Amino acid sequence: MRAIAELSSERSRSAPELPEANGDAAREAERRQLTVLFCDLVGSTELSGRHDPEDLRELLRRYHDAMTAVVERYGGYVANYLGDGILAYFGWPRAEEDEAVQAIRAGLAAVAAAKELSLHVHIGIASGTVVVGDLDGAGRRQAGAVAGETPNLAARLEALAGPDQVVIGGLTRQLVGTSFILDDLGPQQLKGIAEPVRVWQVLAERSVESRFDTRAGRLTRFIGREHEVALLVDRFERAAAGEGQTVLLSGEAGIGKSRIVRQLYERLSWTSYTRLRFQCSPSHTESALYPVIRHLEYAAGFHQDDKPETRLDKLEALLRQAVEDVTESAALLAP
Repeated sequence: MRAIAELSSERSRSAPELPEANGDAAREAERRQLTVLFCDLVGSTELSGRHDPEDLRELLRRYHDAMTAVVERYGGYVANYLGDGILAYFGWPRAEEDEAVQAIRAGLAAVAAAKELSLHVHIGIASGTVVVGDLDGAGRRQAGAVAGETPNLAARLEALAGPDQVVIGGLTRQLVGTSFILDDLGPQQLKGIAEPVRVWQVLAERSVESRFDTRAGRLTRFIGREHEVALLVDRFERAAAGEGQTVLLSGEAGIGKSRIVRQLYERLSWTSYTRLRFQCSPSHTESALYPVIRHLEYAAGFHQDDKPETRLDKLEALLRQAVEDVTESAALLAP
């Protein structure tokens, strides 16, 4: 309990202070790479004709609340409400290594959340370098105002998207690797942009064992760290000989921990072993057993559109590799 209390106080001290639009001084502008999400409601004029003004106001309030909750759940920041549209940043005020992936996850979740309200949205997502501060291009005070082409591109991609569609630009596509199932829509001529822009529609998130695997095709040559890899191989050989071993590999984000483990897998290609990978996510800190659930989904071969009955059949088939009677195990794991 003491450790939890210390962690809570540490997080409160390190939490980013969001800029105040009415503060005495404007936040100093800074150059950042952002992923920008633009979400807009489909058929707002039609909704106005079908609903009483008070009912429409309540529906739009619920819509805005739902979209804001989705953006914040995936680490985004709602920068502005533009009528029925929502402009959100991923990568500001706090930079994240997977901001593009998180933005697309938020986009897919926003489509699902809108459907629960019997509404439909279209979403555009773009990544790029911007200058972000507290003053917009006209010098007006606005918290988190962005200067650069990226928000405009996101808005153009949103206009291109159909109902319940998420459309992304080229840099976003490059950043997310193979994390999602995409439909290449080819080069598109977008209003206000001279050259055609190649765009993709996001169909679903791809089931992968590790998010590191989605970037494996773009890895540079492995250099150094021979001592660390040799130590891991030595510990594996001891374990294989019956002397149990546990290794904790820790360090700051981005220094290559996952890459060292990948090198270990390659060094052990000559032997047989059972590998279990459970990967946590900062976006699911409140989801109990999230790494275990994702591992089971991957091992059982779940697909995005599988019905519950199909998933249960796949889970039972996985369990039969270990036990003949899967009744008890399935009852524990299926929920």
